[in-house]
Amino acid sequence: MRSADDWLPLFPLKTVLFPDGVLPLKVFEARYIDMVRQCMKSGSPFGVVLIRSGQEVGAAADPEDVGCFAHITGWDMQELGVMMLRTQGGERFRIREKRVLPDQRLEARIEPIAADPAVPVSDVHVTCARTLKIVIDDANARGRAELGNAFVSAFSQPLRLDSAAWVANRWCEILPIPLKARQKLLELEDAQSRLAIVHQYLVQHKIV
Repeated sequence: MRSADDWLPLFPLKTVLFPDGVLPLKVFEARYIDMVRQCMKSGSPFGVVLIRSGQEVGAAADPEDVGCFAHITGWDMQELGVMMLRTQGGERFRIREKRVLPDQRLEARIEPIAADPAVPVSDVHVTCARTLKIVIDDANARGRAELGNAFVSAFSQPLRLDSAAWVANRWCEILPIPLKARQKLLELEDAQSRLAIVHQYLVQHKIV
């Protein structure tokens, strides 16, 4: 259990991680390899935050205020100095205070954001779930055909197509929308509102 006064290591990226989202990472900077090793040693997550300004490498970037825990579910180092990670999103958090370490890594004291309530997909939005299943099945079939036994799905298992939050979050990850819009969707505390926005987008673009 993380104390409110603990410092959470942050990984600022040009991506937005959602709860239950799968995020593969290629880690090659020594500072982040050290961070990942420490997280694996302690069995603790790090925080993924969207970069508001700055870059992924070099000097510490300025992150958005809301991010998501990244739990390490697998790793490999086939090339010396390059760590391949597979992570999965946990709960969201809000940054209360942050600091920059001498190696330009970021750490933050955070406030966890309550998980989305277990609300089922409403009849109005059921087409979102059905279409998402088609997209996932197609992506998995293509991946298996190309990679065979080496294929790993980009979607967390099991599929929770009856959950409004899970369906909304998966669409938020794959829709071709700006990162700022994706971040705003992450920050919405109501999963039904998130799914309603996704449904409106899918209807407008004749996807459902």
